[in-house]
Amino acid sequence: MLFPKTIDNSYRGNKLPLYFFYLLATVTIGRSLAHMFLADGGAQSIATIPLDSYSKEASDVVIHIFSEWGLTQLMFGILYGVVLWRYKTLIPLMYLFIFIEYSGRLFLTVYKPIVLEGTAPGGILNYVMIPVALIMLFLSLRTQTDKK
Repeated sequence: MLFPKTIDNSYRGNKLPLYFFYLLATVTIGRSLAHMFLADGGAQSIATIPLDSYSKEASDVVIHIFSEWGLTQLMFGILYGVVLWRYKTLIPLMYLFIFIEYSGRLFLTVYKPIVLEGTAPGGILNYVMIPVALIMLFLSLRTQTDKK
């Protein structure tokens, strides 16, 4: 169920979304730490934002925003870990949130584009994660009784 009446640790869906959620939690935490602790916040080294062409002040603002984004990602990664540890019935809801997040990223990329020097991995991930999140959501909602 997307909105379970009881929130507990009993996951009833297909196992693939459960295992993929472990990977997603790990990647989210790793990505967050890169944004928080890389000297450029990953803005130029990963996202290919041309910080060298900005003034120092503008570059510092972008780096700061990336580090704050990393903190937000860390909080989501920890939330994913808590869900995996104690509240697996929320995994379908987490996939709905992930779908909304990546759809929003793609929308904002089109609505407010920025100049990049290359193709950022996160940009590609936006296109991949939207259908993947939907598939994982669907599979996570399928219980053993649905398969009979």
